[in-house]
Amino acid sequence: MSETKYFPAAGDIEAAARVLEEILEPTPINRDGNLSEKYEADIFLKREDLQIVRSYKIRGAYNKIRSLSGEALKNGIVCASAGNHAQGVALSCNRLHITGSIYMPTTTPKQKIEQVKMFGKEYVRIVLTGDTFDAANTAAIKYAEENGKTFIPPFDDPKIIEGQGTIGLEMSRQFKSPVDYVFIPIGGGGLASGVGAYLRQVWPGVKLIGVEPAGAACMKTAIDRGEITDLEHIDKFVDGAAVKKAGSYTFEVCRKVLDDIVLVPEGAVCTTIIDMYNKSAIVVEPAGALSIAALRFYADRIKGKRVACIVSGSNNDITRMEEIREKSLIYEGLKHYFLVTFPQKAGAILSFVRDVIGPTDDLVYIQYIKKTNKEEGPALIGIEVADKSGYDALIKRMEEHHIAYEYINENNKLFEILI
Repeated sequence: MSETKYFPAAGDIEAAARVLEEILEPTPINRDGNLSEKYEADIFLKREDLQIVRSYKIRGAYNKIRSLSGEALKNGIVCASAGNHAQGVALSCNRLHITGSIYMPTTTPKQKIEQVKMFGKEYVRIVLTGDTFDAANTAAIKYAEENGKTFIPPFDDPKIIEGQGTIGLEMSRQFKSPVDYVFIPIGGGGLASGVGAYLRQVWPGVKLIGVEPAGAACMKTAIDRGEITDLEHIDKFVDGAAVKKAGSYTFEVCRKVLDDIVLVPEGAVCTTIIDMYNKSAIVVEPAGALSIAALRFYADRIKGKRVACIVSGSNNDITRMEEIREKSLIYEGLKHYFLVTFPQKAGAILSFVRDVIGPTDDLVYIQYIKKTNKEEGPALIGIEVADKSGYDALIKRMEEHHIAYEYINENNKLFEILI
């Protein structure tokens, strides 16, 4: 692959900041006491969750749209997005009084779809198509080409990258001196490219750490292989960062400026969402939790350091919270599912509850159907333990009482079918 010659200059990002002054004010930097105490470091949060559209995406979208000619604006624009870029484009259309067609995956949370409608009002129409960002993106590009409209990419464009880079500009002004580490979420890489490029120029010694979902590691895969790779399968749970393929601009910039990329399991993301809500009263979406979730994997290196995490968005659908709690408990080793084979006789399940469930355990799920023509029958059992060590004690009691069981948390196919 030929290498792009583009690299975001500090002056271009500063010019983008002047454009954004038309509609935005800088988001705050807050020191988080709970995280600082937990990691024995000074942890600061760059609060892009407090943007007018609840994510940083308005920066790149508005900067790109404002760069278009009058004729292009009159013809209308098109974009594809899992939600946050769509909201940025929608608000830009509303403020500039131009029409926009916004393509979104059918898997986009309803809350994000409603937000796009709210910000765009009569200036936008929403098209739901495909079950991934990439499918929606392909459809949007085709529509734009066939109808003479300008496509506004979500990340792989100089003006988008420079708009996102204004976060780095604000950080350099808000901190009196350089920080030691900056953790930056990565979906397609626009944010990491812009922020990373600017901070690398003004804080040459800073450690810039990109953060991707473990199930959608398009940028790390590309950098490790030395070329952009189209991932065959991605996990769509962290929807704001579920991208199969890094951009050509973003790939070249990220591999120049990032010191490392951390892959965060979705369970750790879920734990972070819950902890930030319960302990810091901050609502973050899965992609918005990535930078904070990454701290646990860098705990030894950041001790005693000044650290900034970019909280990229807060568009979290409240209807997902039960799923988020479930994934967190399983990841942290606090919730366990078993297929238990019971003799089909009276009192079998009662004996299990009495002899196996510990005093601090909680039986949270049981599904059992008695079949009269069978001597034995399986039951799906879910047990929540008070702490991680409770699992070993639970297994010991099951074996002491000769319980026939199969642990299904780690059996991916069986777990997906039954849970």
